[in-house]
Amino acid sequence: MAVFRIDKTRDYTVMANFHLRDITLSLKAKGLLSLMLSLPEDWDYTTKGLARICKDGVDSICAAVKELEKAG
Repeated sequence: MAVFRIDKTRDYTVMANFHLRDITLSLKAKGLLSLMLSLPEDWDYTTKGLARICKDGVDSICAAVKELEKAG
């Protein structure tokens, strides 16, 4: 597998691996949380706002958010 090096001065996200290694979370929930962590703090964190930038609809995002809330 090739390794790609990038200039890490803008447009990248650093996050802990904690949620990515949580076997109780679905891949959808892990992906949604990773996406949310990559957005600016002042971003519109509503299900409709998230649905605008995702392929998933509002109901799917609501299910993932509920899963994340249940997991704490």
